[in-house]
Amino acid sequence: MDRDYEIFECLSDGFVMWRARETGLRNARLKLDALLRQTGQEYFAIHLMTRDVIFATDQSRAGSGRATKRIFQIAYTEALRVSRSELLRSLGYPVVSVVGNEAAMTLLTTLRHDKLDIAVFIVGHAAPADARKEMVEWLKANYPMAKVLALNSPNQQIELADYNVKQNGPDSWLPLVMSNISPLQAS
Repeated sequence: MDRDYEIFECLSDGFVMWRARETGLRNARLKLDALLRQTGQEYFAIHLMTRDVIFATDQSRAGSGRATKRIFQIAYTEALRVSRSELLRSLGYPVVSVVGNEAAMTLLTTLRHDKLDIAVFIVGHAAPADARKEMVEWLKANYPMAKVLALNSPNQQIELADYNVKQNGPDSWLPLVMSNISPLQAS
């Protein structure tokens, strides 16, 4: 029996939106490839029971140095999620964004770790310190190879984060992102 795959689009602001369902791995791959060719956007498919993830690949960019690693942003307001995602995407970085710890844990638990290729997690500043600390602890336990960048309000730091930066605009944190992941290369 063929598996059902849920197909999601990574929107330009980093938000993930469900787009379709396909039955069978071959059909899912064909649908991903067709969507990529039609829109140029980033898509992935997931079989929810096994958490197998399939990413669309643009063969015209294969071998061009396109980044395979991603940024996963946990923001705590919709406006901050959108503004950071738009900035990162405008610079060529692949980014997936969610609002809040619960959304992050749900999505990251649903998807398979080894298929996500997350290089950097960005944890926003607009939540209580305890909630942010809990998120960083969970990320470090579940994604020990990825770097965690905590954006902080004045006089705050999250001990387990790899980087603690005062949220003072992208000039304070963007260099750390750039040192850990390469942007997509123009084709």
